[in-house]
Amino acid sequence: MIELRHIAREDEEVWWGLWRAYQQFYRVQIPDPTTRATWSRLLDPAIPMHATLALRDEQPIGLVHYVYHLSTWTRANTCYLQDLFVTPAARSSGAGRRLIEHVYAEATSQGCEQVYWLTHRTNDQAMALYDRVAAATGFLHYERDLSGPANPKGLDPVS
Repeated sequence: MIELRHIAREDEEVWWGLWRAYQQFYRVQIPDPTTRATWSRLLDPAIPMHATLALRDEQPIGLVHYVYHLSTWTRANTCYLQDLFVTPAARSSGAGRRLIEHVYAEATSQGCEQVYWLTHRTNDQAMALYDRVAAATGFLHYERDLSGPANPKGLDPVS
């Protein structure tokens, strides 16, 4: 049976392990100071960031992070499901779906009108689930890192 529970301060080591595994899956390395700041934010009730763990037989098998924010497309808050991870051994166990449905329930209880998320276009296994629990919008995600050089990829300057 899969149990879900909100993170608590004593989950820090478990959370770090799942967070590192998530980063390995996406082949990214988020600096430890950023991860420490994220952990602090997730525990701060004044910040609208939340995390829930999935456990099977008391062993951690997944996590989800979600953030409430205002939107120009809805009158009420919306919910961004920012990170979803299930360990490879627990994939296809229903844990991912349970975590998504948990976010739906939490967002509904907070009066949100929408939950949305992004995934990489190569994440076929996850997209098979996502296509069953949500609608793909067709939007593409663009971003620019503002913490580095002003024109890191030789992008045309904004005129």
